[in-house]
Order: sequence, then structure tokens, then C-alpha cells
Amino acid sequence: MEFALNHLFCFGFGFSAQAFAARLDRQQWKISATSRGAEGISEINAQGFHGLPFDSTFQIAADVTHLLISAPPGEYGDPVLHLFEEQLQKLSKQLKWVGYLSTTGVYGDRGGEWVDEDSALEPNTVRGQRRLEAERSWLRLHSDFGLPVHVFRLAGIYGPGRNTLLNVRDGSAKRIIKPGQIFSRIHVEDIAEVLAASIAKPNPGRGYNVCDDEPCPPQEVVAYAAGLLGLPLPPEIPFEQANLSPMAKSFYADSKRVSNRRIKTELSYKLLYPNYRDGLRALLPTLTA
Repeated sequence: MEFALNHLFCFGFGFSAQAFAARLDRQQWKISATSRGAEGISEINAQGFHGLPFDSTFQIAADVTHLLISAPPGEYGDPVLHLFEEQLQKLSKQLKWVGYLSTTGVYGDRGGEWVDEDSALEPNTVRGQRRLEAERSWLRLHSDFGLPVHVFRLAGIYGPGRNTLLNVRDGSAKRIIKPGQIFSRIHVEDIAEVLAASIAKPNPGRGYNVCDDEPCPPQEVVAYAAGLLGLPLPPEIPFEQANLSPMAKSFYADSKRVSNRRIKTELSYKLLYPNYRDGLRALLPTLTA
């Protein structure tokens, strides 16, 4: 039996990590991932990967070559570094590539203006501040120990099973109107492809915005989805009257247009879904009756 040439280990196995793992050639890659519970481990194994418990007794295997971190930071910082920073320091020569999935929330609110990777990092939410602190902690492992860390700042993620088409169809979508509000977004398959492009052309210490070409007001996406489905437009609701959860409100605290130029120029990446229209049209066949 031939052994895989690479071993990807994922701390956290959510939407983006699963899309990336599914993209990789099983003949070339061994894939392992952690979960905090037995059910999550069983789900990882059911997908044909190797599930492991996320706890303080865990040891990163000697054959791991690539590391993806998608576990979010919490009140006490980054959970992976909290438990495994000493191990990671010792693995700097073993690992070929480390990817940390962050968020464009680290840029804060720009009143709809453009930002790129050289813009100031000024998060204005607790979630954004925690992400920025985690980014800096991971990048310190690069600068101090040579760990090959790459940071990916993800915009709003959508894809199969998680998109506005589903929300419009089930009646949960709202056209929330907040004047001047602009979001960037990204299809999960494009996230997977950008990560693969980075592995093919690593540049440790570098950060990349991962978003499509067309930031826009969120109500435009809802209206387009309704049109694709042939359903009535959800009514417009002023932001102040939307009765959103604290988490949902926090997404409206930032308004900005995020540039993706670096993934195109440095990673030579061409988006599969350059805008929400392309992405939603491609998702139509994935909807179940």
C-alpha cells in the first residue's frame, strides 16, 4: 500500500475546512481533524477522514505536513495555541504550511470604503478583536520560531446548504435596510481553492483577503435569490426594527469593500464565482425539494 505524500491536520472541521478536505486528492493526502465530542468525531470518520478528540492530551502526529486552523478564538484566546503552542514551536521544521482562517472583521468599520491587506487593522467588535489577537499570536510563531503561517481573512461565507436561496425559500430571509451598509462575501469552494493555491505557492508570514469581486448591500443578494426562485420579494425592514440577535447585529457593525487583488496577483488565482449572482445560480441545482 502506498502512503500519502502529505498529511493535512485540521484543528476544527467546519464548513470551510470540510470543503478544503473534500477538494484534496485522497491518493496524495492523508486528512485528520479534531472535534470536541464523540458525535463530531464520528461525523469526521464517516466522511472518510480520521477524527480525533480536541483535548489537552493530544499530540500532533510526526507525519503531519500541513496544518489548518479554523477553530475560533474565545474569551481566553486561541484554543489551539492555549493547548498546543509548545508543540507547534517544536514542529516549525516539520510543517510545510500552516493556514489560519481569520475574518475581514479585523479591519473594522470603514463606512463602505475599500480595504486591502495593507490597511490598518482596527476591529470594532469583540469578535474582530479576538481574531486580530489570534492572528498576531500565530504570526509570532512564524517570526520567533519559523512556523510557516499564512493568514486568510474570509468574507461572509456561503455555499451548498448555507446560502440565501435556502433562506428565501423557507421564509426566513429579510431585506434589512441599513443605509450605506456594504458586505463582501465568498463561496466556500473559492476558499478551498485559495488554500490550495497558497500550498502550491507558499509565502509564510503573508496574509490574504478571501472574497469575491463584488461587495454590495445585503438586500441586493436577497432580491436576486428571490428572483431566481420565482418567489415574492421579502419585505424591506429598517435595521432598527429588524429585531436581530446580538450576533446578527454584530455583522452590521462593519461596512466596507474588501479587495481581493492579492490572491489574484500573488497566488494567480481566478475565482470560480466572481460575484454572488454566479454563486447563487450555481447553487440552484443543490436545492432539495
